[in-house]
Amino acid sequence: MKNLKTIAIALLITVSTIATAQVKKVDATKSTINWIGKKVTGQHNGTVGLKEGSLIFKGKKLTGGSFVVDMTSLTSTDLTGDYLGKLNGHLKSEDFFGTEKFPTSKLVFKKIADKGNGVYNVTADLTIKEVTAPVNFEITVKGTTATSTLKIDRTKYGIKYGSGSFFENLGDKTISDEFELAVTLQF
Repeated sequence: MKNLKTIAIALLITVSTIATAQVKKVDATKSTINWIGKKVTGQHNGTVGLKEGSLIFKGKKLTGGSFVVDMTSLTSTDLTGDYLGKLNGHLKSEDFFGTEKFPTSKLVFKKIADKGNGVYNVTADLTIKEVTAPVNFEITVKGTTATSTLKIDRTKYGIKYGSGSFFENLGDKTISDEFELAVTLQF
């Protein structure tokens, strides 16, 4: 009987905790994801669109989140004309993100540590090209906006094209293993 009471109390606490969580849908049309990819001879920058996402709060504290990115929207913003078409085509090819076969990527928060003043340290699972690896980053929440910058090691997701970590004698054709993301979420 004592075990039954303990189980009932634990269940009540769990249901109460779930009931108090607030899921806030992210407005994909007002949110932005900007990227920078670097190489020995310079860099390219651009955008990729958020398909959907949500942040989970308990009271005013961030407790979770998940996002789906539309990889088919990947585009460079520093080029025009033929050069833009060539770079976008290459980034969407199997050499990089293979967007025809893998049209979305996903990020799911796994652990969140409150650092105070609306700043959280997040450990999340990022899935690109059906490969999942953990990433760590800080996210700042102010009002109805959340911002973050992340560095992603593309080689963890099988994207090795032009990587000096895997290929020798690339010279000035070497592309950095990491790309940077600057994210602004409106909810």
